[in-house]
Amino acid sequence: MPDFILKPLTALGHDHPEVDILGPWTITERADIALASLALRRGRLGDVQTAAAAAGVPLPQAGASASGAVYSAFWMTPEMWMVEAPYASHEDIRAHLLPAFGDAASITEQTDAWVRFDLAGAGLERLFERLSNFDLAKAPAGAATRTVMEHLGCYLIKRSDTLVTIYGPRSSAQSLHHALTVAAQSVL
Repeated sequence: MPDFILKPLTALGHDHPEVDILGPWTITERADIALASLALRRGRLGDVQTAAAAAGVPLPQAGASASGAVYSAFWMTPEMWMVEAPYASHEDIRAHLLPAFGDAASITEQTDAWVRFDLAGAGLERLFERLSNFDLAKAPAGAATRTVMEHLGCYLIKRSDTLVTIYGPRSSAQSLHHALTVAAQSVL
């Protein structure tokens, strides 16, 4: 019997997600979301749309995100989306999605590949002017894009005027977190 106990850690290496309050903004590490990529197979768009509607998985258009009762999704590339669900009920999100989509789509588990940070507060566009070339002020709520922050390929989702989600590579979680907090401090 081993004399150690394995326990899960967040992407930043803590027992619990980190929350930083910097002036009017809160930066929250989110470890409570399960992720899976969903890519339709050639010629199966109709099947995927039908399955998605039956399963309650929104399939937003290019440059957008959408929320459903359980699942949310954001557009990644043509005919490919990232699907989000609560981790507590969908730890193995692929196992939940696979029966609905069958062989019409390729579904891959993505939860541990990404770190998620939610940034909340008024005036987020000032912060993102320093982080990304994406014009957050002009983007509508629900906009989603791939962008670069501190040399890292990230996904940015504008949930509302006061809430933005960033997904970055989990292996670079510390660097991305540092970039977010330094940018926030520099704007204060």
